[in-house]
Amino acid sequence: MNATGALGRYGESLAARRLAAVGMIVLARNWRCGRTGEIDIVARDSDAQGREALVVCEVKTRRAGSFEHPMAAVTPEKADRLRRLAACWLDRHGGPPPGGVRIDLIGVVLPRRGAPEVEHARGVA
Repeated sequence: MNATGALGRYGESLAARRLAAVGMIVLARNWRCGRTGEIDIVARDSDAQGREALVVCEVKTRRAGSFEHPMAAVTPEKADRLRRLAACWLDRHGGPPPGGVRIDLIGVVLPRRGAPEVEHARGVA
């Protein structure tokens, strides 16, 4: 694995821990759907009424000082691809849960020193 791949995997591990810490259940990591692509994290979340939602989570990891902040990385094209991937997951796993489907983004910034900064945006697309 190259340095960029290792950076991405580290960010995904931090993201999965963050999701678990807020009560989500991680169902899959790096789930692939043929040529459509890959979902970084698939999770299950429950709302206040106890309805479960499927969460398709894109994780972007950057070193501090990088040109683009990770939260700016979901373009309209990327959002469309994530929607197609969510549809593929639903097709293979029995359809949508009662709470529907949500696409989240987790941005991880790794400073030169100190703890990583992990930002979670819900429902970005």
